[in-house]
Amino acid sequence: MHKYEKLWLTIGTASLVLFLAILIITGLHNGHKPAASGREYVNPDKVDQIEPFNKPGLNKVDGKDYDYELVIVASAFNYQPGKVEIPKGSKVKIIATSKDTLHGFSLPGTNVNMMLEPGHISEYTKTFNDKGEYLIICNEYCGVGHADMKSMIKVVDKK
Repeated sequence: MHKYEKLWLTIGTASLVLFLAILIITGLHNGHKPAASGREYVNPDKVDQIEPFNKPGLNKVDGKDYDYELVIVASAFNYQPGKVEIPKGSKVKIIATSKDTLHGFSLPGTNVNMMLEPGHISEYTKTFNDKGEYLIICNEYCGVGHADMKSMIKVVDKK
């Protein structure tokens, strides 16, 4: 074998070993688990009895780094609430979960895209600067009524 072939084989093998070591170390270090939040899990059978999911909708909050909390509960081919009006320029923390099966929560045209797993709490903070309507769609197949699963966020001028 030529000395240059040996050199390239050595460099290639060393690169591969280094790459795999980095993957293994970061995988073990990060733990590969869902992103944790303060309220990580709720009993999906009792979602309707647990705050804040017992009152889905838009709620004004004080003393936080956002203006509103939008609580969403997904279940058999619908979202609760069905329609929400948000004042333009508001920073909203979306807090969502599912009661029955895997659902998606997506606002097309934005970077809001969450997976809603039964009992797991998904959170996303967004500032709604543009007036208009945002269709909420389920982007995870959830059964025969999946295509009809939608809701609406309407951004309106502040009153």
